[in-house]
Order: sequence, then structure tokens, then C-alpha cells
Amino acid sequence: MSSSLSFLATCPVGLGTLLVTELEELGATGLRETPAGVHFEGSLAIAYRACLWSRLANRILLRISDTAVATADDVYTSARTVRWSEHLGVKTRFAVEFKGQSHAIKNTHFGALKVKDGIVDFFRDREGIRPSVDAKRPDLRIVAQLSKGRLVLNLDLSGDSLHRRGYRLEGGKAPLKENVAAAVLIRAGWPQIAQEGGSLIDPMCGSGTLLLEAAQMAMSIAPGLGRERFGFHGWLGHREDQWLTIRSEAQSKKCSELPENVEIRGYDGDIGAIRKAEENTQRMGMASCVRVRARQLSDVAKPTHREMGKGLLVVNPPWGERLGHDEAVQKLYATLGRVLHSEFSGWQAAVLALDTKHARATGLRSHKNYKLKSGPLDIAVYLFDLAQDNELRELVKEKKGTVAETPALPELSAGGHMFANRLQKNLKRLKKWRQQSETACFRLYDADMPEYAVAVDVYESCVHVAEYVAPKSVSESDATRRFNEVVDACQVVFNIVDRDQIGVKRRERQRGTRQYERVSQRGERSQITELGARLWVNLHDYLDTGLFLDHRPIRRKIQSEVRGKRFLNLFSYTGVASVQAALGGARYTTSVDLSNTYLNWFKENLASNGLAESQNRAIRADVMAWLESEESVYDIILLDPPTFSNSKATEQHFDVQRDHPVLVTRAMARLEPEGVLYFSNNHRKFALDDELATRFAVEEITQSTIDPDFQRSAGIHRCWAIRHTPPTVQ
Repeated sequence: MSSSLSFLATCPVGLGTLLVTELEELGATGLRETPAGVHFEGSLAIAYRACLWSRLANRILLRISDTAVATADDVYTSARTVRWSEHLGVKTRFAVEFKGQSHAIKNTHFGALKVKDGIVDFFRDREGIRPSVDAKRPDLRIVAQLSKGRLVLNLDLSGDSLHRRGYRLEGGKAPLKENVAAAVLIRAGWPQIAQEGGSLIDPMCGSGTLLLEAAQMAMSIAPGLGRERFGFHGWLGHREDQWLTIRSEAQSKKCSELPENVEIRGYDGDIGAIRKAEENTQRMGMASCVRVRARQLSDVAKPTHREMGKGLLVVNPPWGERLGHDEAVQKLYATLGRVLHSEFSGWQAAVLALDTKHARATGLRSHKNYKLKSGPLDIAVYLFDLAQDNELRELVKEKKGTVAETPALPELSAGGHMFANRLQKNLKRLKKWRQQSETACFRLYDADMPEYAVAVDVYESCVHVAEYVAPKSVSESDATRRFNEVVDACQVVFNIVDRDQIGVKRRERQRGTRQYERVSQRGERSQITELGARLWVNLHDYLDTGLFLDHRPIRRKIQSEVRGKRFLNLFSYTGVASVQAALGGARYTTSVDLSNTYLNWFKENLASNGLAESQNRAIRADVMAWLESEESVYDIILLDPPTFSNSKATEQHFDVQRDHPVLVTRAMARLEPEGVLYFSNNHRKFALDDELATRFAVEEITQSTIDPDFQRSAGIHRCWAIRHTPPTVQ
């Protein structure tokens, strides 16, 4: 066999240019990039090094024949005339992979059969016996490529695809292939950053693919070093002594630890993903080099224990199959942009995105982008230089805006002064509790004075005023005047010069689907924090804001109890309890609600916290019907039904007083024997059915689920902890 051989290195679309450079550095010559990969020439030693060291290739194919073919018989003849005895023996199990088609061969299976027949007949004519075909575990794979009337036969020297490094037994949805991850890192300049002592952080690391590829680069570890077998081990032309020498050289270059000052860290809000990342780093023997931990995206920052120089933040956010809802994806990228801008100044960033608008949603300026292929999906990596002049677009707009005269705060009437004084008094009363509990969203006023029948809620820097229906004895003009005094007082107390920024609504009792209808079309949302979760609230468009403040204590209780447990959230609304449970370490969560509006809102809340939908399912269903057919069991269940609902999507309307015995019974059927169901509702005249206490252990915990900001609101809700009755000991 000639000392100069012809090869083809296949790779995913978008990696060809990088693969040319990589193969050139390994000593290959005659390099030519094509849609199929990179053709190159070199000795057998070059092929061995490519199999061992290539971070980008899928396979290394050795060309053994190239002939013109016009018919199916020509394909058979071409295969039969190859001197196969130089490549495999009669005891070699082989497989044929056929690619391409022509007018004579339109089916790849038919083409593979023709090649296989040619190989078998070569041995039958020569030795009277034939080798065996093993499509699943062959000793040697032959790859036939038919294109433009020519049939090229190759030997697959790789065996399994080279992108499989061996450390990842399974990935999440739409996992990033290892060689695509390596390409992202190379495009982002990670090898040079690591040489200069820079560090790497992946804030949404998933199973840790980017982290482990980065570590192998920084530690000069050949990606094929841990592989026990390659395709060439079943080839008669293989030279084991030469291979062992090349492998030994690679082993000697391997470092046992990261270069000085280099750190590689990964975070993810999904506990399941972190567990997989930990398993993968341990499998690679890199647990001491690659550190991973559960942390939501908004809490990720550069390490502060020592001065950090240059660094790279690289991230593959959950898009497409892993998140799905496009608005949620854009919210996630916007959150990522704020983290990049505020926490990683001076670093470089590489962000993967399925769509250009997702990258633009970061609000930052990308200086380069490269298209890639991830499985069947077209994606791109966007590179950001996080220099001081790369400011968030929203901040640039603020700076370029004209400075207008600041409007004056309103002059308060006597009633307005009285209401403002009550707000100040309540702020003072709640101050210590708010500081100790780190509560930034709370009820400040709830009809404390009969003449001002409103609820005033604070959402961090935002204020929401909901007017209760005025008694018939109060005229419309008086009600309007008093409501205006309330809003004026809120402006003064909270220094809100733009009255339009206060969320204002008339709080009427709603039935059925009206609770989901818009009351305005402003489309403005604010993001707040509660119990460590970043949550979206809408103070203008819907009757409810997206966060029930009075249920804060029960959510806190669930978050403190849920670590490692399965959590079910029924009538889940915007899924706040599920998000907080996931951040509290829930094994997984399931949220069931009938409203698409609120389930999509829930998905956006998940996205803002870097939580995966695969671990936090959102199910659109009628809770009653779903419970009747569901078979899974849970350790903690939150059941918080509406008082009344007559949705068109259900067969009959729901009344909590009438229907709660059946509802609770069905929910208890989904509860583990040692689990707990928290049942709550805000029907002021609600009475728990006595029969439930005869079948279950029922404990009313209402008082412990009322925080100081709601202690004046008698009957805001009632809550019970319901457990299975322990079996009687005989």
C-alpha cells in the first residue's frame, strides 16, 4: 500500500473550515473542503492522529477505490474487483453503509446489498467461504458513496462516530454534539484564552458538554484517548506498533490538572441536569477540575475570591425542542443579556441561538456569528466582546433620549394626605418583617379605612392599586374622587411622577373565563424576585398580576420541604410555586392548568430562571379530568382551585364548595403514602366537608400561612395540610 493515502474526514455542516486547519496542524496535505467534509492526503500515521486528536470530525474514511458506474451491475462489479483480502478476512464481520443515489439505484438499502454481494462473491470465488455481515457490531465498516456517476469505496477507520467521547451516556433534549461544542469553543477563542490563564463559565451547562470539551482543550487531552476501539482495529492493514507509539505520545502530553489560574465552572437551574453533569465529569476523571452546581441564571457572576482576568462565558440556552415557546425563549435571552452586561464586563461571550431574533433579544452587539448544524437544526454561535462600549440597547436608548422637564408630583387633598399617612404608617409597621424575610413584594393596604375600599400592593419598585366594588350607598362621583386620592397618595409616597406607571384596576368578582381576559393591551411586564425566583408580573393587562401575594407562606413552606421530592401543582396559574419548588431542589415538578395564557406565562418564568421544561412539565388540562386518568404519584401536592369556573373547555362548571370532596379525593389518590397535600382556596364562606376528616388526617394550617402583610385581611384564604391516615396497627 502506498505511503501516501487518500482520506475523507466527515463533519457537521459549518465545521469544515475549522477542520481544514485542524488536519493541517496534524500534518495532512492536499486539503480540500467539500459539502461532505474535508478530503486530505497523508500517511497512515496521519490517519491515526486524526482519529485520536480530531475534536471536529465525525469519521476518518480511507479511500480504497474510485470507479465510474452507470448501472446496479456496475456497482456490484466495482465492489467485486477490489482486493478485499488486503483489508478483511473470512472471519471478519463487516457492514456496508451506502450513501447517494442514481437513476439505477434509488434506494440506499439496494445499493448496500449490491456492494455486499460483490464483497461476498470476491471471497466465495477466492476461498470458497464468505465473511459474515453484522450491521450492528461489525469489525469493519465499508462506506460506499455514489455521486455523479462515480462510486467511491472507503474503509471507516473510526468505528463509532468520533464525536462520541465516551463520557456522556445520555443527554437532555436536543443535546449539543461534542464536536459541535468543540467548534463553538474554538470559534470563541477558548484555546488562546486558556493559554493566557483565562477562565470559562457556562451558566446553563446542561449535562456539561461545553465544560468537558473546554477542559480537554486546556489540559491537552486527545479526545479519542479514552476510546478502547477504533474501526481500524478490525482492518488487516492496521499497524498496531505504530498506533501504540502515537497513542503513547498523546498520553505523555495529557495534563493532570488545569493550567495555573484557569477555572472551568458550570451552573444550571435544573437539578437533574447538574446531576448528569456531575456524573459526566466524574466519568472523565475531571471532578476536581470542572466544578458544577445548581444556580439560576440571574444569580450567576464572575468568581470573586480572586482577581479574574480574561475569561469566556459560553452558553447553549434551551431553545427549540427544549423550550419551545418562542416568547419564553426571547425572555430567557433578554435575561442572559442583562447578566452578561452587569456581571461579565471585560470578558468574551459565545451564545448559541436557533434564531437571529433570539440573539438580538440579549440587547447586546455581536461582532461575529457563525452558522452551524446541530442535528437537523440550523443554529448559529454569536460572539460578543463585553467591553464597556457594548451596552444594552435599552440603556443606549435611555442615554440618547431627550431630557424632558420632570413632571411635578400631585398636590394632595385632605383625603389624599390621610391616605398617604396610612401608607407611611403601614410601611413603618412592616419594615422589620420585610427586611428580615427579604420580602420585596407585599400588600401594603387592604381596605384599612372603610371610605377607601382598595388594595395597594407593592411589587419591588412598582405599585398596583385594585379598587373593590363600592357600596351602592356611595355615589359614582365620590368613588371616583376617593380612588383618585388613593392614586395621588401612592405617587407621593413612592415618588412616582408618571401616574400611568401605577397599575390600576377595578376589582370585581369574576366568574369563569373572564379572569383570563385582558383588561388592557399595554403588554408591559416587570420582573420581580420572590424566594430566589425571578418572576414576570403584569400590573396592567389582566385582572390578576401573575403572582398571588397571600400564598407566599405556603410557597415558602413547600420550597423548604421539596428537596429531592416530586411536586404536583394543580390549578397552577403562572406556575410560581413550581418555579420556586424547582429552585428548592425538587426532583421534578408537574403543573396542571386549563389556561394556555398562564401556562405560557409559567414557561417564561421557567426560562427566566434557567429551568428546563423537561424537568418541569406544563400540562394543559381540566384538573378534575386529569386526576381521574393520571397514574403518577407525588410527594407534595399543592391544590389551590378557583372559587368558581365555567370554562367552555370543561363539560360542567366548577364550584369549589360543591366539588371539593371529589377533587381532594382524586388528588389524594396521586399522593405518596408519606406525602402531604396542601389544599387552599379563597372562598370566604367555604366549609370543608366533614367526611374528608374521617378518611384522611386533616389539619387546618391557615394561621401559619398568613404573613404580617395580610393579617388585616380576614378570610383572604384558608389552608389545610391533608395526609393519608396511618394504617392501624393490629
